[in-house]
Amino acid sequence: MLHVGASPVTGAATDLDKLDHRALEDEHVAHNYHPLPIVVGSAAGAWVVDVEGRRYLDCLAAYSAVNFGHGHPELIAAAKAQLDRVTLTSRAFHNDQLGPFATALAALARKDMVLPMNTGAEAVESGIKVARAWGYRVKGVAPDRATIIVADGNFHGRTTTIISFSNDEQARADFGPFTPGFVSVPYGDAAAIEAAIDDNTVAVLIEPIQGEAGIIVPPDGYLAAVRDITSRNNVLFIADEIQSGLGRTGSTFACDLAGVVPDLYLLGKALGGGIVPVSAVVGNRDILGVLRPGEHGSTFGGNPLAAAVGHAVVDLLATGEMQERAGVLGERLQARLRTLVGRGVVAVRGAGLWVGIDIDPAIGTGRRVCELLMERGVLAKDTHGSTIRLAPPIVVTAEELDWAVDQLEAVLEELRTG
Repeated sequence: MLHVGASPVTGAATDLDKLDHRALEDEHVAHNYHPLPIVVGSAAGAWVVDVEGRRYLDCLAAYSAVNFGHGHPELIAAAKAQLDRVTLTSRAFHNDQLGPFATALAALARKDMVLPMNTGAEAVESGIKVARAWGYRVKGVAPDRATIIVADGNFHGRTTTIISFSNDEQARADFGPFTPGFVSVPYGDAAAIEAAIDDNTVAVLIEPIQGEAGIIVPPDGYLAAVRDITSRNNVLFIADEIQSGLGRTGSTFACDLAGVVPDLYLLGKALGGGIVPVSAVVGNRDILGVLRPGEHGSTFGGNPLAAAVGHAVVDLLATGEMQERAGVLGERLQARLRTLVGRGVVAVRGAGLWVGIDIDPAIGTGRRVCELLMERGVLAKDTHGSTIRLAPPIVVTAEELDWAVDQLEAVLEELRTG
């Protein structure tokens, strides 16, 4: 059952509401983010409310972690029920939620095994370790020689190993030395992948749609070619679907849009329903089965609370209703946005309810557009200077999307004529 159109209700003021939250963050929280000047106090559905009672349409959805809306009743119910039972056991013991969750998630992905973790970056790190172990133990690569092919412009997280194969200097500067074992090729160029494969290649790790790069959709046939190339060369195809997966693109996985199934899915963000961090590597036993007890782990990975919420997320997706809704609404959103091309917008691209909008640099930066949208009650996020991203919760209504585009149109007109 969908949960749409709900509006947050603000309650009586509390002592927390009287604090200068932005000043407290600025003083006591490391400055690794540059947030918009809004302090969210409550949220429901596709809307958030700041501590002063102003409402905003959330068109970021926590980078797709809130795909199903803030406070989805079925997900909240699953979390509350588990909170009263047991929240953490560690993997030193079995718990009664992990097995059913893993079974359901594996079935959703057409696989048979799940490695549960917490954050998206952990899923990527885990996938790298699995690929290397598979390369040594199954493929027969010489010790410490395994390489993984990645794509230019990628974003897979910000741990030390992951930034080692990023070409985003903001993420890399002053954080070396970096981890070897990665070869980067142009995104969308399947021939470059094939040319880079050698006897030491164990995997190709790519985003089916590059998110942080600005919602970059690859050319038609690219993912199918990657699947064919990796299969022919006995190389794993690892799809990072942490942002693109779980309904966002109008399908369960972005790979579904191309009719391909990778060897490993890396999942996160929406898997936790916007409630708790949940991530996973999902594949088949012939690959994930290379891990042995003690070689990899996580105290919180697969905890009962996370498994209960993750299972509820899988149940939401099992009906296909969320995916269909994202596809239909995404077509409407993108059609409206394309009318702005030449009127302050240079290009629009995306899949489902995930859209990148290139702003004409002559009228302003992506950050400036997002600041003006915030003033009009719409929350979005910029990337790479001139691009803004829209990723509203799938429970958003068509009318709300139209209103959001109206606000963008007004902002662009203000910048063009001001």
